[in-house]
Amino acid sequence: MNLEADLTNFIFLTSMILVCVSGCKPSVKNKNNKKRNLEVKTLKLEFPETLLPDVDKKSGSSLMEALSKRSSARNFSDKSLEISTVSELLWAAAGVNRPDGRRTAPTAVNWQEIDIYAVTREGVYIYNASKHSLVGVEKNDIREFAGKQAFTSVAPITLVFVSNYDKITGRHGDDETKKAFYSATDTGYISQNVYLYCASKGLITVALGLVDRETLHKKLNLNQNQHIILSQTVGYPEK
Repeated sequence: MNLEADLTNFIFLTSMILVCVSGCKPSVKNKNNKKRNLEVKTLKLEFPETLLPDVDKKSGSSLMEALSKRSSARNFSDKSLEISTVSELLWAAAGVNRPDGRRTAPTAVNWQEIDIYAVTREGVYIYNASKHSLVGVEKNDIREFAGKQAFTSVAPITLVFVSNYDKITGRHGDDETKKAFYSATDTGYISQNVYLYCASKGLITVALGLVDRETLHKKLNLNQNQHIILSQTVGYPEK
């Protein structure tokens, strides 16, 4: 009987050890998951320049699905964008997609006169498409001036489309009306690219014409030949 009791106790203790060991495994897994979450690349921009990560050109939904979801929304949360998302957003807007330097959005005579300023809580940056980088312009958070709507101070990023009239040359070089027309048209192409990218990635966006251009012009340190066309806020929807 004593032998049977000892055997029973041995089996019981062994079972408890196995249960404990198997029960500990999820904890180790959760710890690893937590570590991985901490390693996610969030938006961290540096001065004077931040090189953006390579773009995953196979990510997102199909074009037709993105078109079916394209919309304007204003219910932004303050959730930050990951640096990979900012990289894809800017490339989709007007990044280089061919060896000759041409872009994802067309411009008349290939002037490429539209510069994109990224206004974030980390500061203001201008997109350098040829290097696929963000170049620092202003270290202060000026999101409140990116549009007259309150949500620009909440959303993580607003893109400001600025036309550099010095790049518009040729027969329209002295025609201010033509410069304004082509600048607005070319900005429209870029803005729609942003809309479609956001629709394909579960982000929300809205283009803004209601902007205090005079104040924002000063905040961006623009010269007299640089003209703000539109701004466009991007972020996650508030839940």
